[in-house]
Amino acid sequence: MSLVFFLSDDALALACGAERVAAALRAHAPDAEIRRTSSWGMHWLEPLLEVERGGVRTGYGPVTAADVPAILAGEAEHLALGPVDGHPFIAAQTRLTFARAGRTRPLDLGDYRATGGWRGLERAREIGPAAVLDAVTRSGLRGRGGAGFPAGIKWKTVAEAAGPVKYIVCNADEGDSGTFADRMLMEGDPYCLIEGMAIAGFATGANKAFVYIRSEYPHAIAKMRAAVEASAGIVAPFAIEIREGAGAYVCGEETSLLNSIEGRRGEVRAKPPLPAHEGLFGRPTVINNVLTLAAIPFILAEGPEAYAEFGMGRSRGTMPIQLAGNIRQGGLFETAFGATLGELVIDIGGGTASGRSVRAVQVGGPLGAYFPPSLFDTPFDYEAFAARDGLIGHGGITVFDDSVDMARQARFAMAFCAAESCGKCTPCRLGSTRGVETIDRIIAARAAAPTPVRAELVGTQSTAGQPLPSLSTAEKKGSTSTSSVQTEKGQAELTAALTLIEDLCETMKFGSLCALGGFTPYPVLSALHHFPEDFGGAAETAPAGSEA
Repeated sequence: MSLVFFLSDDALALACGAERVAAALRAHAPDAEIRRTSSWGMHWLEPLLEVERGGVRTGYGPVTAADVPAILAGEAEHLALGPVDGHPFIAAQTRLTFARAGRTRPLDLGDYRATGGWRGLERAREIGPAAVLDAVTRSGLRGRGGAGFPAGIKWKTVAEAAGPVKYIVCNADEGDSGTFADRMLMEGDPYCLIEGMAIAGFATGANKAFVYIRSEYPHAIAKMRAAVEASAGIVAPFAIEIREGAGAYVCGEETSLLNSIEGRRGEVRAKPPLPAHEGLFGRPTVINNVLTLAAIPFILAEGPEAYAEFGMGRSRGTMPIQLAGNIRQGGLFETAFGATLGELVIDIGGGTASGRSVRAVQVGGPLGAYFPPSLFDTPFDYEAFAARDGLIGHGGITVFDDSVDMARQARFAMAFCAAESCGKCTPCRLGSTRGVETIDRIIAARAAAPTPVRAELVGTQSTAGQPLPSLSTAEKKGSTSTSSVQTEKGQAELTAALTLIEDLCETMKFGSLCALGGFTPYPVLSALHHFPEDFGGAAETAPAGSEA
């Protein structure tokens, strides 16, 4: 019986030992065919090996090179997963953007066309630019990079802009911690992204595109360059160029990215003018994230109604959610908007990898808010998260167990902003540095205090006008001893530091030029408000029935 093996060459699978597994397969089954596919996205099972015997495909994982002989002998039942497409983690998904994940060879044009590739581009060329713009608008597609701006409106603005030269720019500078969907798409289904960009160019009148990929993604860069060369004749006269970033987080901001492509310092541009009017090299430019552009082929091939039927409210379609951090089943889970945070973390992700209780979840990367289990009923939706002072960003979810120190997480947010700031605006450049210093004082005061010391803040407000975390009345008790005087001094210092942090966040949120400084207050204030005990306050009681 002939054997066919399917093994991912995704960067995560390689990091987990996929090449060693491939070498063992060649050594023990030299006549078998080994197909290097994209990843299914079940990262806790990588390397995931599929074996096809007589047309039946069975998965095994996680596999090591030492497991290969047992798998070939049919003696590895402890690793057997059955048909991978029937695994509960996969079966529960709605895969539109990642429909080919785990199924096709990334650079095989035959695989791509056999699974519906290029149908969207062919349809676009049939119906014309105006109809394409209408379809994208009616689909309800919003930018998947974090801002959530309607893609159809952005495209129409560029299409209507005057000028002989226009550009499409794909923002593949995936810098958020706990995110990897862009990387997986570029490594696993690069033609899908190329097709989406070609459709965007056709609809807006742009003949040239740039893909800006962070240097930390060497496998994605190599795959995209190979795919661009292989598909050049299919998308012509549209041309695509790959540009490699230098690792600056701020270059994920669209105008900093444009400066970097132009060979200039990666710093934010003031708006207006908007990039849609005056973008790359001063020309009208569409800037979209990888996932936004990769959703386009489905919309054109299947129709905007087929895409818009998924989701909730103004959040239409699906979102490839990335589960990371201290989580038992980390990986990529694409689903329609509307699943609750608790369902994603507990039911799909399986809770923490450590086995301890979930204490906090950060959604939207390092600038996202921290949500406690009491907010796990929040639907994964742009407006639902905004209503609770959060954001979904690029769809990354990072899980923390009950050992996490939220004051130190707040400090990390300020330190991250200080390190990554381009330095152009004062609120971001100096506010983040002062933020680190102030939180350091809070942590030091917390360590020196014999009891929580924020009692006098009950019912008060910061100068920013926002209520500060409440404390229990028991914390108001004290003595007239010397230690009590010292405690009162510590209370005053901590009160001043906490008020200053709130004021700093207010200034950064409304005074920064871009989202780096503007969004840093989200993790800081959410940590302060939801976990006051880590800043010297008393723990707030979670609502009955909340997930621990």
